[in-house]
Amino acid sequence: MKAKQKLIVIGNGMAGIRTVEEVLKRSPEAYEITVFGAEPHCNYNRILLSPVLAGEKTLKDIVLNDDDWYWKNGITLHKGKTIVAIDRRRRLVRTEDGLETPYDRLLLATGSNPVIIPFPGKDLPGVIGFRDVKDVDRMVDAAEKYRHAVVIGGGLLGLEAANGLRKRGMEVTVVHILDSLMERQLDKPASALLKRALEQDGLRFMMEAQTEALLGEDRVRAVRFKDGNEIPADLVVMAVGIRPNIELAKAAGLHCERGIVVNDTMQTYDPRIYAVGECVQHRGQLFGLVAPLFEQAKVCADHLVEFGIARYQGSVTSTKLKVTGIDLFSAGDFQGGEGYEELCYQDPARSVYKKLTVRENRVRGAVLYGDTGDGAWYFQLMREGTDISAFRESILFGQAHLGDSGHGDQNRASLLPDDAEVCGCNGVCKKTIVDAIVQQKLFTLEDVRAHTKASASCGSCTGLVEQLLHSTLGSDYSVTPAKKPLCKCTERTHEEVRAAIRREGLKSIPAVMQFMEWGTVDGCASCRPALNYYLLCEWPAEYRDDAQSRFINERAHANIQKDGTYSVVPRMWGGVTTPAELRAIAEVAEKYRVPTVKVTGGQRIDLLGVKKDDLPRMWADLNAAGFVSGHAYGKALRTVKTCVGQEWCRFGTQDSTRMGIDLEKMTWGSWTPHKFKMAVSGCPRNCAEATIKDFGVVAVDSGWELHVGGNGGVKVRATDFLCKVETEEQVKEYCGAFMQLYREEARYLERTAPWIERVGLPYVKQRIVDDAAGRQTLFQRFMESQVTAQVDPWAERARGAERNEFQPIRIDRKGLAA
Repeated sequence: MKAKQKLIVIGNGMAGIRTVEEVLKRSPEAYEITVFGAEPHCNYNRILLSPVLAGEKTLKDIVLNDDDWYWKNGITLHKGKTIVAIDRRRRLVRTEDGLETPYDRLLLATGSNPVIIPFPGKDLPGVIGFRDVKDVDRMVDAAEKYRHAVVIGGGLLGLEAANGLRKRGMEVTVVHILDSLMERQLDKPASALLKRALEQDGLRFMMEAQTEALLGEDRVRAVRFKDGNEIPADLVVMAVGIRPNIELAKAAGLHCERGIVVNDTMQTYDPRIYAVGECVQHRGQLFGLVAPLFEQAKVCADHLVEFGIARYQGSVTSTKLKVTGIDLFSAGDFQGGEGYEELCYQDPARSVYKKLTVRENRVRGAVLYGDTGDGAWYFQLMREGTDISAFRESILFGQAHLGDSGHGDQNRASLLPDDAEVCGCNGVCKKTIVDAIVQQKLFTLEDVRAHTKASASCGSCTGLVEQLLHSTLGSDYSVTPAKKPLCKCTERTHEEVRAAIRREGLKSIPAVMQFMEWGTVDGCASCRPALNYYLLCEWPAEYRDDAQSRFINERAHANIQKDGTYSVVPRMWGGVTTPAELRAIAEVAEKYRVPTVKVTGGQRIDLLGVKKDDLPRMWADLNAAGFVSGHAYGKALRTVKTCVGQEWCRFGTQDSTRMGIDLEKMTWGSWTPHKFKMAVSGCPRNCAEATIKDFGVVAVDSGWELHVGGNGGVKVRATDFLCKVETEEQVKEYCGAFMQLYREEARYLERTAPWIERVGLPYVKQRIVDDAAGRQTLFQRFMESQVTAQVDPWAERARGAERNEFQPIRIDRKGLAA
């Protein structure tokens, strides 16, 4: 029996491991395979790092090949080991810790490194690239501690980083040296649409801006531009491109230019060494998209197992992207120019834009924004050089509009020819998918991904794959349910956890973790606060709030600031105060030498710059003056904003100030899945901005209009109209019932706006408006829970401080109070 040859793969990324997969398909016994990866992780989908940053996925979700896969295929995996030398004469590689491993064939898949522009200050802490899991972890940590982020680079990667940081709560500015975003994938009209949509989502842009230096001492604090302008920056992400990682190959004497030079068999100038992926240069070209990397992997595998047939001759690529929820597609020479014709379709109301460049009645390029369903068809026409004369007048309306086929949009994929490429990343055509559905009896998107890899990489072809499932199976098609685990410690969803707490009578965090077989002993910074909230919500009279599962702001009853001091906000009922209260606040501010006293947007006074050691004594003084906490730090009722209403305003129709004070006194101290804000306006002019609050009340001549689900933050959302009531007591009842329904059914850290969008306004109306008995029961449960909730969190701590029993607060590395 012929002994196995030794194949060493340097690089545990997508290109290298795809090559290994292709080798195993062709000849599973050909090699004894050893893989060295510099990262301490299994092979994962780098394309999906953006959803991980945004909190939409976890690292576990994007792993392509887990430890078990390597073991089952007899592959030795060295995680977290960097190869520092290749000895071509002795045919071995050496790690930084001195391990030497021989090879018969060597595959270089070293990928690329992010370009870090050599500005002054580039080495400051807080300045990073966006390339791997470590970068994502650093960004997530920064988002928990800091406020201002600057992303340098307006390409795809930069926008994904900016979107993820925005979703993590940071204020993000994108700095781009050119006048349009994603200029390599979009023309200027499509880029303008994208910029407008992202601005509406809360991103800020500085176009045609030239960075001069990054400023800071112990950490980056600002970005300075060549025009002298400066903007604050606690985090700077450079996303200006990638550079092939060729240092190891150069040190080994392999021929390199911009990348490791390879021939059509993916062989380097050393016949025993092959290279694939972003590190290679083929016919003068470098590669950054997944599709050509996977094509290279197939060719390389053919030659490693000595089939010796395939040749890599470059790739015709299309780009199917999903930037922050917006579908984009581009392919070919979409910029056009002399000799080209441009066919354009634009529907501003739907934010849809399509442009095809045509030459001699053949599609040469395409840009699609908002509606990319026909992207695969346009790409097929372009690759095959199809003459479009016969259907040129309707081509912009898509394949479904050809002739009298009667097919709607959902069946566009069924009209594609069998050899049409559906998944560009993995090179999967329509026939492969349909055959797998029929022959393997596949019924879900996840089944198709597992068998064909279609839509398993960037996910942009998911819609087409689902269309093929629908057209092939008809009513047998099963839509894979969206099941989002509570956190990385468990596979259970928020709803499953809450149901188990209720059904099994679980009344402590350890009990929940034990019963539901938690993956980690103590949980994590995501699940511990959530479990604490769900237990408190289910058993308000019995469960004791676990301070160890609260974040530092809630534990300290004050908001920590970027310099380590705290912000203290006493509650002012409905924004109304008295000279005596103002004097008391002034005396406290002077006594504790508060550097900044500011009126907040919620009609209260914020004492900024308070030292941690002063918090208990300051709150003791404020309690003595009659103040309770404003919960500016809490997942609780924050503020009730009011206007002066009928008492003073000539337009006022009801006493909005008193209504707001009554609501605040009824609801203060309440714990909720996320922060909760209210407002009461005295007339439809809405000076208190009630229609962008979680619960808004607008006075009219005949009573009160009630509004729910607003958000005035980064992503502004106007409220939905709930109903109209006549009396002040009804306002209170509906408010308490709505808050209780939200508390009992929303997921932890889910604001009212996304909760209502998820469950639907008709459901909320049915529970609150239509079901009178149910509403009263919800209100009663809310009021009963308030008996224990309306205890000022500082009262006991202040009394303890007087007895010198105050315990200092420690913060663990996850930001939880320890």
